[in-house]
Amino acid sequence: MTTSGQRPRPPAPAPPPPTSRVRLRLLLRVTSIACGVQFGWALQLSLLTPYVQELGIPHALASLVWLCGPLSGLLVQPLVGHMSDRCTSRFGRRRPFIAVGAALIVLAVLVIGHSADIGYVFGDRGQGSKKRPRAIVTFVLGFWLLDVANNMIQGPCRALLGDLTGKDHRRNRVANAYFSLFMAIGNILGFAAGSYSGWPSILPFTLTSACSTNCANLESAFLLHIVLLAFTTYVSLSAAKEVPPNSPNTFPLEIVHQSNDTSEAFLWELFGTFRYLSSPIRITLVVTALTWVGWFPFLLFDTDWMGREIYRGKPDEGQNYHIGVRMGAFGLMLNSIILGLTSLVMEKVCKKLGAGVVWGISNILMSICFAAMLVISIIASNIENSGQVLPPNGVVIAALAVFAVLGVPLAITYSVPYALISSYTESLGLGQGLSMGILNLAIVIPQVIVSLGSGPWDQLFGGGNSPAFAVAAVAAFSSGLLAIFALPLHSAPKPRGHN
Repeated sequence: MTTSGQRPRPPAPAPPPPTSRVRLRLLLRVTSIACGVQFGWALQLSLLTPYVQELGIPHALASLVWLCGPLSGLLVQPLVGHMSDRCTSRFGRRRPFIAVGAALIVLAVLVIGHSADIGYVFGDRGQGSKKRPRAIVTFVLGFWLLDVANNMIQGPCRALLGDLTGKDHRRNRVANAYFSLFMAIGNILGFAAGSYSGWPSILPFTLTSACSTNCANLESAFLLHIVLLAFTTYVSLSAAKEVPPNSPNTFPLEIVHQSNDTSEAFLWELFGTFRYLSSPIRITLVVTALTWVGWFPFLLFDTDWMGREIYRGKPDEGQNYHIGVRMGAFGLMLNSIILGLTSLVMEKVCKKLGAGVVWGISNILMSICFAAMLVISIIASNIENSGQVLPPNGVVIAALAVFAVLGVPLAITYSVPYALISSYTESLGLGQGLSMGILNLAIVIPQVIVSLGSGPWDQLFGGGNSPAFAVAAVAAFSSGLLAIFALPLHSAPKPRGHN
């Protein structure tokens, strides 16, 4: 119905209802794009924080470079989700956005990989801190474009799974588990590429007067990313034969004021939605936010932590730091192997215990791991004070073990919240794109807070990464308790009525 005095607008199209249960083989092909996208994320997480410090950005400001991801996520992913819900292209509602997002990722990684060379062309000279300002500007522009592109592609990818599985919530959990599995495979390949230091010998053209060995490794790995992303994007989009939607979606809760202004409708729909959300959805959003307060410091500083606090090195000062960064990338590869194995059994465990309980237990495990990292940091510091140059094998093995175990809660984080939100919001009549945008707000707002606060917070306690990990441990433990005791065990909520 339309409120008097408001201009009518054609209702948004709804996804065609699936005529039969979607085949698992089709879901595998559609979710394969996660491998290509996550390969690039793995390179970001393992190499870019150390690289920006090599370009001359101090550790205290390194987290600000990552601020674009959550900032763009606040607007880009919900807006793209909203637009894809209403897209009437003959190519489908999600596929055009996924294709454009993949193309922008390719452009962004080319800019990032060649940032040192571009800076050199425009006047940068020398190697070392604070000597390459043009390379820094180029890198930041490319990095921000990469985050915009990543946010553009993720929402439609997740929404496409919801479209394909419809009201089959079990199939939806399976689809998200497959997505998590391919993310794990992409992580394994990406972290393996990031931990390998011999790329310049394979691709010698990446070594230039402006691009040293570490820079050439980064550039080579991004070239591999382009090839893998192109292949998986083709496999995924060719498998997802979307039918152009024709049927109307009237949104039973009438949370959208009808208007011819798309942006006005989008903003009203996005923020006006929250007052109609059921209690389980709100709890899911709170748990997600606390979970990402825990994850984001680790994702920002994992390899930097290994280089600084385990190997006790600094960027541009000797080899200890770079050995630690490569060892951290190896640890993240182990993390991804565990992530993939967990994804294979996740559906059975969630069916038996309940998704909320599984999510809560995994977050408590995450908290224990962050606490263990603090203990390992203290032990490594005491060993350095005794005069030993490199950490003993026991300390390195303990750090790698923590990285590996964290693959279990990371697999849950990459799957369960999306499946829960998809099933909860389906009963409200929200489009899958908008639903993923709402969940994304609970992810990116904590990331903005961590990006702005982690650098100064760490500096307040001496400049290491341990203070941020302490906050992460507390947030993860709190989110675990909330998920266990406040989320429903199995069923999705029924639609809420309204006056």
